[in-house]
Amino acid sequence: MDFDRHERTRLLWPQSAIEALAGKTVLVAGLGGVGSWTVEALARAGTGRLILVDPDVISPSNLNRQLYALESTVGQAKCDLAARRVRDINRAIDVLCFRERLFPGAARGLRDRCPVVDYIVDAIDSVSAKVDLIASACHGGIPLISSMGTGNRRDPSRLRLAELSGIQGDPLARRVRQGLRKHGIEKVKVLCSEEPPVKMDGEPRQVGSVPTVAPVAGFLIASEVIADLVLRESAG
Repeated sequence: MDFDRHERTRLLWPQSAIEALAGKTVLVAGLGGVGSWTVEALARAGTGRLILVDPDVISPSNLNRQLYALESTVGQAKCDLAARRVRDINRAIDVLCFRERLFPGAARGLRDRCPVVDYIVDAIDSVSAKVDLIASACHGGIPLISSMGTGNRRDPSRLRLAELSGIQGDPLARRVRQGLRKHGIEKVKVLCSEEPPVKMDGEPRQVGSVPTVAPVAGFLIASEVIADLVLRESAG
């Protein structure tokens, strides 16, 4: 099929940036409410290789916000669904899938099994796994952006890119900060919400979500990744 998939993109991004992005590899850990939408934008932008990491399958609770969650996909692996969708968007993208759960000490081993990674997106929920992935990226000199809490938030307009050290009122950010101190790491780029989390009635561990917050977070992260990899370089 002969068509120009970047016809509209080229009106806003230089051709050099589009070509450069086709040579980049981005690892996205976590394909849920945030990560699934990050992958979508990276694929449509023409990122050359995507490494996708997620052990989970679609559950009914995912239907309100996750890209791959449909009535027809409940019970299917998120990683497989993501890879299939990316290839359907652009068959030229090289997709690697790891259906495995990250745990403390696993991030470095994962990186060793991957091609050269230009950027890492942390969109996982486990604090210990987040800390390990961030530390592995920082010590390996790989740019990273980490998603902080988007659960129990209602207002997508209050999502921001920030430094982890400057975030106030985010319980997840506080716990990640504490974990990273043991690694001597303070400076980490994150996506956070300035909205205080809504206090939930019922089970203490219950986390609420709406369809309009996590997707915006995912797109903001993808935009920053692309800017860091190719757009700022092209502009400068």
